Amino acid sequence: MVGRTLLRMMWVPMAALLSAAAGILIAFSIGQERLIQAAGGQRGLLDWATALLLDPRQLLGVVHVAGSFASALTIIPAVLLIIVGEVARIRSALYYVAGGGLAIAAVPLLMRTLQSSGTLSIALPVLQILATAGFAAGFVYWLLAGRSA
Repeated sequence: MVGRTLLRMMWVPMAALLSAAAGILIAFSIGQERLIQAAGGQRGLLDWATALLLDPRQLLGVVHVAGSFASALTIIPAVLLIIVGEVARIRSALYYVAGGGLAIAAVPLLMRTLQSSGTLSIALPVLQILATAGFAAGFVYWLLAGRSA
């Protein structure tokens, strides 16, 4: 019994990291696909992407924004979701999939509360990409650890 609990205590964080990696891959691939769709025939967006790759200052700006988005603030909703699921022994795929989407979609709202101006405009396609990545991450977590909570 104690061995199983220790094994579970090691497996849950590992499953959470793997599901986060899956969510990041999904968000990156869908975001890249949306960028390519938007760039179809629009020369200005392609020039912007080329300038971003060639100008290190612009690239550092994008890295700074991505770093602030990937702060500890993004972990809080997902960790709360996992803790509630583990303590309550919720085995439903719907809980983890819907909760994953809601957890990552809540991050921009949490970021808005911490900003001094309180104005953070997130475009609807970005929220869709984040929610889809959260759904995928929740499903991966359910596959790895959630169904045996």
